Amino acid sequence: MENTQNWQNYIRLELASIPENVGLARITIASFVSQVDLTLNDLEEIKVATSEAVSNAIIHGYENNKNGKVIIEAIRQDDRLILTVEDYGKGIEDIEKAMEPAYSTDPERMGLGFVFMKSFMDQVHVNSTVGQGTKVTMEKILKPVKAIN
Repeated sequence: MENTQNWQNYIRLELASIPENVGLARITIASFVSQVDLTLNDLEEIKVATSEAVSNAIIHGYENNKNGKVIIEAIRQDDRLILTVEDYGKGIEDIEKAMEPAYSTDPERMGLGFVFMKSFMDQVHVNSTVGQGTKVTMEKILKPVKAIN
């Protein structure tokens, strides 16, 4: 966690690793960033990145085991959003390979989660340890809509 003196707001959410909670995470983060008057496009991009990160934790990190937990933290600091999604699942053996387009450990998946995160957010960092879990940290510069007078 960063220095709290520069935060405008902060939330922490802990969820069971079940698919129904992807939508809850998405709506929660959307509500949180809606405190800044963003364009609908920016808001949608943040929602998609959130969904992809939480889905990855559930599907790949926990292999759909409902007994895991996903922790989401969001910080609004000056003109940026810092969003982390963390699981304590199986971890990623090869992060570079996992971030390649169309790569997936699940043949039923398209393998575009990290592609969407990287294209919709300004920065994406992945830290993972096999057998211990994965933490995805994403940042987005928030550009409020100018009021029309």
